[in-house]
Amino acid sequence: MVIERIINSLKAEKKPSLLILIGFLYTSLALFLAMWTFKDQASIVFVFLTVLGAIPLMYNIIKDEEKKDVSDFHEVALLKEHGKALLAFMALFLGITLAVTLWYSVLPSEDVGHMFANQIDTFNSINGRITGYSGMEGVANFSRIFFNNIKVLIFCILFSFLYGAGAIFILTWNASVIGTAMGNIIRSNLASAAQAVGFEQISGYLGAVSLGLLRYMIHGIPEILSYFAAGLAGGIISIAVIRHDFEGRKFEHIVLDAADLLLIAIGLIFIAGTLEVWITPIFFG
Repeated sequence: MVIERIINSLKAEKKPSLLILIGFLYTSLALFLAMWTFKDQASIVFVFLTVLGAIPLMYNIIKDEEKKDVSDFHEVALLKEHGKALLAFMALFLGITLAVTLWYSVLPSEDVGHMFANQIDTFNSINGRITGYSGMEGVANFSRIFFNNIKVLIFCILFSFLYGAGAIFILTWNASVIGTAMGNIIRSNLASAAQAVGFEQISGYLGAVSLGLLRYMIHGIPEILSYFAAGLAGGIISIAVIRHDFEGRKFEHIVLDAADLLLIAIGLIFIAGTLEVWITPIFFG
């Protein structure tokens, strides 16, 4: 397949910034193919096409990480190695998000309605959730967000265990929703920018866009990173099962490593929920 030959897993870990471009390319190609072939279902089809392009790379990275698990790496060194993989995944996720943001911002309204219909519905259903909370109300809202994110995290583990790199579907979907939200902020300000005649107005517009992006990234970065960590854990165990790496210490090492990744993922979910409930509203409440 041509797409999967663009970059290999070793190069991806050494040059994660290149994956931003790769994610952007995969998504842009998927968007236009989906619009051309299945216009009425484009909002779902482009996600699947993006996933189809990303799975070989994701799978090879996870496979390389499983090889490290059965080697003589110390646990701390192993987690550092996994950090390279997580950085590569985040770069790919960022590229997907940026592509969706750009095309949502510049495409004609009619095409946007077809291309991002399901993402718009999802965004509208959660929009306005960011509000200030205090006392028991804040704790209750944190619990709801935390356990909802834990549910997504479990899905990432299951998808990765059952399908190898299956978590990329959930993460690509999240990237498409975040990109739609960001694109919506930019698009809603474009009319104001077009009327701007002074430096202050243009500066105000750019500030609004920057703050809009920041609104989602404050808690979004640790949240998405936690899903990737969980997906990596599930994928490592999946590949270990496929390779029959059940021999004594090797499998114990794999399980221990997966457990460490899951603990890190849960910790990141906790941080993301705290930021979303008590920190983000300070700036955007």
